[in-house]
Parts: sequence; C-alpha cells; structure tokens
Amino acid sequence: QVQLVESGGDLVQSGGSLRLTCIASGEISNIYAMGWYYQAPGKRRELVGTATSEGAINYADPFKGRFTISRADAKGTVTLYLQMNNLRPEDTAVYYCNAGEVLRTTHKWTDYWGQGTQVTVSS
Repeated sequence: QVQLVESGGDLVQSGGSLRLTCIASGEISNIYAMGWYYQAPGKRRELVGTATSEGAINYADPFKGRFTISRADAKGTVTLYLQMNNLRPEDTAVYYCNAGEVLRTTHKWTDYWGQGTQVTVSS
C-alpha cells in the first residue's frame, strides 16, 4: 500500500504562484510514475503532468511553460512537487496526486490517489 498526502492548496490572485507538495510513503519501492491531476467543478479529472522514476517529466499541453513538476526520491518517501506560476481563474480545481505502482514479478499496475488539495484563483 502507498499513502499519498498533498498540501499547498490555497486561494491566490490571478497571476500568482503556488507550490503543491505530495508525499508518498508506505510501499514506495515499486512506484514507477507519479503525477498531478486536476478536477474543476462539474468536470472530470484530467492530467497536469507526470514524473517517472527514470527522470522523465511530461506535461499536458495547457500547462506547458506555466507549471513545473519535480520529484525527490529519498529513503522511505517520494515527494512530488507542482510549482504553479501565472495562475489563471480557470486553473481553479482540486488537485490530486497520483502514484502508479508496478510489481516487478507480475507487472500489475495499481493506482493510488491522495485526498486532493483545493486551489482557487480569483480574478
């Protein structure tokens, strides 16, 4: 089992910045990819970007150039950051952290989710 705890959500003015943090703990040795997703009110959850254990980072098009994902692997934890710059009212959403676990023996993939953190951008 992997536990994910997000923090950093807040109310910010348009043009401002925030940094979200997600700490993964528990059985982290099999985590391959971690990512950030967002869910605006009344809409489905969508991808912001991902970071793999091999160092590859990818972003969904709407966030390229404004958001930056970074990942820090340490003994016992993996921390994922989302630096959000030049925030817009349409970025208002609950942001969720995701961890994808792949078992070496069976190659079974399991997704874990955090509880989400609210980001509100005022105009």
